[in-house]
Amino acid sequence: MRVLFATPEMEDFISVGGLAAVSAALPRALRSLSDIRVIIPGYREVLRRLQPLETVAHCEAVAALPACTLALSKTHDGLPVYVVICSELYERDGGPYGDAHNKDWSDNDIRFARFASVTAQLAAGLLDPNWKPGLVHCNDWQSALVPAYLAWDGAAVPTVLTIHNLAYQGLFEPETLQRIGAPDSAFHVDGLEFYGKASFLKAGLVYASHLTTVSTTYAREITTAEHGCGLEGLLQRRADARQLSGILNGIDDSWDPRTCSALAAPFASGEWDAKDANADHARKEFGLALSRGPLFGLVARLVHQKGVDLVLAAADTVVKAGGQIIVTGKGEPRFEKALKEAEARNRENFSAAIRFDDGEARRIFAGSDFTLMPSRFEPCGLSQMYAQRFGSLPIGRETGGLTETIVDGETGFLFSEASAESLLGGISRAFATFRAKHRLNRMRARAMSQNFGWRHSARNYGQLYNSVAA
Repeated sequence: MRVLFATPEMEDFISVGGLAAVSAALPRALRSLSDIRVIIPGYREVLRRLQPLETVAHCEAVAALPACTLALSKTHDGLPVYVVICSELYERDGGPYGDAHNKDWSDNDIRFARFASVTAQLAAGLLDPNWKPGLVHCNDWQSALVPAYLAWDGAAVPTVLTIHNLAYQGLFEPETLQRIGAPDSAFHVDGLEFYGKASFLKAGLVYASHLTTVSTTYAREITTAEHGCGLEGLLQRRADARQLSGILNGIDDSWDPRTCSALAAPFASGEWDAKDANADHARKEFGLALSRGPLFGLVARLVHQKGVDLVLAAADTVVKAGGQIIVTGKGEPRFEKALKEAEARNRENFSAAIRFDDGEARRIFAGSDFTLMPSRFEPCGLSQMYAQRFGSLPIGRETGGLTETIVDGETGFLFSEASAESLLGGISRAFATFRAKHRLNRMRARAMSQNFGWRHSARNYGQLYNSVAA
């Protein structure tokens, strides 16, 4: 089957969160099962790293969507990638969704409607005379308009929309519909309308042939009021019609501590002296005092969802008990500020690196004994998989993909409530395990033996594609 994979970010070029890692790994895992091509906006980083680019088609302006160009190239390993080139929309300083200060671009409706409309035209066979997909796989709100554009144009192309995080919906004022060339009739409760706003994500939830989430648990959770973000009724109807399912994400083969070049001392399961050497290196790299107590890591976007406030509330207790904490990530200014203040209060035992570097993240996973994941909700989560592969036992809330990838008491620890008290219960169990070295090493070995590769997930997607296309 020919599959077009539409994504707003891809780790080869530009990354904000887990979607970028999925968009780099899943299409590659599917290459043996399908003729798959990726389509992505032409950000500066994409144009710089993906060369040469061959022009496929020119797209005329529509409504407030400017004219643009569709080009085609290949990654270093031969994965075909289409690029939507429009300098006024995508070639900017900052990130794919906002400026250097994390403020959303004011024209994100135009930026991602242009991307979605070109993707729909390509899917309908109007742009590339040499290739037409049999199915489009869209991801999150930034490409969720693709099924809508196809429906509005009467193009019968099967579509799958994966919800990586329902909390991000792409909400805009009603005037957006005219700007993006959508019919006025689409603005109603069974269309894009969502509490007086136009919701790009809801467009995909309504018009896509099938919906998926990134874990089976999250697929159930989003049909409830607690996690449904106001869309639980619609999602329950799609679930009742067997048009909503969950397929767990995976991680790529580079997450192997035996061969990872970023580590101070590569190691295999059982080589705990080398694991300790990575811990000493991490302490030195992040300015902590040498210690033989447990080292806790937090590698995450610094946002409310990830429970950063819970880690801050538990930090003093962890340090007083003899533990140390390393945090790395970027996000909400209030959390960045609070973490730096916590670091200033206890510089020898708490380090906050307000940035994200892949090599640093890998060294934290390799050096830490435990990885903190007190998420209020977690559609899938990747850090708990990375951590286990590197012998760091995750301490995670019992939600979403964490429940499916952490075996409580065997490969990590689960706690039930999104509270500092509940998190400290998990941390207390971790301290007890750290003091029992035989049990600690048995859990490490079990965690490192887990298989989180993409093969099983790719096979499930392949089966889903065939089912939806049929």
